[in-house]
Order: sequence, then C-alpha cells, then structure tokens
Amino acid sequence: MNAQSKDSLDIQQQSLIKISALTAVGKLEPLKIQLNKGLDNGLTINEIKEELVQLYAYCGFPRSLNAINTFKTVVEERKAKDIKDVDGKKIIVENTPSDKYEQGRKVLEELTQTAQLKPAPGFGEFAPRIDAFLKEHLFADIFVSNVLSHQQRELVTIAALASIPGVDGQLQSHINMGKNTGITVAQLEQLANLVETQVSITQANTVRQIIGKPLVPLVKPEMMVRISEIEILPKYLEEYNAILKLEASASVKLEAGVIAIFPMYQKESPAQIRIIEMYADKAAYQSHLKTPHFLHYKTTTLKMVKSLKLVDMESLDRDTMLEIFRKLN
Repeated sequence: MNAQSKDSLDIQQQSLIKISALTAVGKLEPLKIQLNKGLDNGLTINEIKEELVQLYAYCGFPRSLNAINTFKTVVEERKAKDIKDVDGKKIIVENTPSDKYEQGRKVLEELTQTAQLKPAPGFGEFAPRIDAFLKEHLFADIFVSNVLSHQQRELVTIAALASIPGVDGQLQSHINMGKNTGITVAQLEQLANLVETQVSITQANTVRQIIGKPLVPLVKPEMMVRISEIEILPKYLEEYNAILKLEASASVKLEAGVIAIFPMYQKESPAQIRIIEMYADKAAYQSHLKTPHFLHYKTTTLKMVKSLKLVDMESLDRDTMLEIFRKLN
C-alpha cells in the first residue's frame, strides 16, 4: 500500500464497508443505493458477489440472501440502462485439497499470526462440527477465492461485526486480524465513522472503544428537536396522511441524520397533526429539506395545510431521552 492509503480508506474500500454494514443490519433500501455507488466507484460485480456470500457467515443466510437478491435487481436495472459494469475475476467454485480443514487452519494462522490448534480450544472441543465448518468452509472454501484479498475480506468482516450488537469479542479478534493484513488504526477510525453514518453511533463506538479512540456522545448538544403543529383542511386529510406517512418513513430509513419523524393526530380532532422531529444537528435538518421525498411532501401538500407552526424544543433531561430509545430497540 502507498502512504496515502495507510492514512485513509480508498473509495472502493469505503464502498465495501458501507455495503457490509447495511447488509448486516438488513437495511435494503439504502443498501441498494450503496450497491449502485459501489459499482460506480469501480468495484466489480464479482467482488460484490463475493462480499455478500462471505457475509452469510457473519450475519446469517437471511440477510445475505436478501442482499444478494437486492444486488441482482441492481445489476439487472443497470443493464437495462446500458450501464456496462465489469464482471471482474472469476469466482472459484471448486475447492478439493486433500485436507480442507488443514487448508482453513493455515489461512486462519496467517490472519491471526498465531498457532491454531486442532480442534480449536473451547468452542471447538465442545462442538467440533462448528469448528469444522469454520475451518473447512469459511476459511477454506470462501477464502480460497482471490476475488477479494484477505485485507478486503477483513474490512468486510469488521464492518459487519461492528454493525451487529453483542459480538464485541469477535469484533476484537477481527480487528487484530485486520491489522495483521495491513489495516491501520487511522483506517479503522474511518471505518467507525462510516458505520456511524450507515448504522448508528452506538455501533460505531464499539470500534472506537477497541482501538482506543474517543467515543462519540449519543446525544449531542447540537441535536435539533422540533414539534410541527399542523392543521389540515378536512377534505384533504386522508390524502395528506398517506403522503406524510411515506415521507416520514423515507426520511428515517434513508437519512442517517434523521433520528425521528413521528407523526400523530389528536384523537378528538384528526385534522390537528403533530410531528415530533429529531435531527442529529442543523446540517442534517438542512440536508433533509433538500431530499426528493421531503420536496415531494412539501409541494404536494401545500394546498392541504390550513395552518403550520414550527416549535423548536430543548430537552430538560438528555440522559433519560437516551434511555427511552434504548427501550425501543
């Protein structure tokens, strides 16, 4: 690697990380966006296929298969638009060494730079079949394909584990393996920033804690909270509510800076709408105002609104606010 790449992730590495993080948490709509960007950034079709296949070992078949089907749709849509993407290196589909377990054990020794006993102490002795699957399939069958380098595979794995709650031990192990492939602390810090934008601050902080970097506070002083008080003309109420539901859903799903958009109506007066809006900061709010879904909402509902009042709020107890969100997880 050159000096620049040791300090920062290149655009293709960033795409691999974003795709991995979104696959791990099952966010298919933003994943589709990042799959398109990954191809635009120069990743090959086979590189992304290999990434999504590898991820089944870390986030399960359902998430992996959903991501693969999403990628299939992306490739087909791009072909229909005459976008010519590169297939890339051929994926190896056969692996027939005399001892597949030994093949995988050696790969794991290379990654960990530590002797690997047979069976693996602890879980391998207790459940030998899982030890066999780990060595013979993941580190042999999957890793035998050089479509992705070991360093790329570790970036993919670290991004996935960083996005999944409750796997800090495995994340620690793979961060160490990643360092052995040449991934630097500066790159891991950048990876954490990407996980924050695609998944959450909480999950990004798991990486920061392991690599000894300052944690990002979950509730920032610059967080923006607003209550929108809206009265809708009764004849438009049903149409307005349908448009608002779509806008709120898209905002929360697609915009990392949108913490919450929670529409409600008064039981005794359904035309009285209240929306709790929470944004990471004013920049996130300004970005929200420029999104296609918000602009569609704004332009199509303008004639439906009888009155609108925007009330900016300030939290009396930010710590308790954080506990509320933890209960909802």
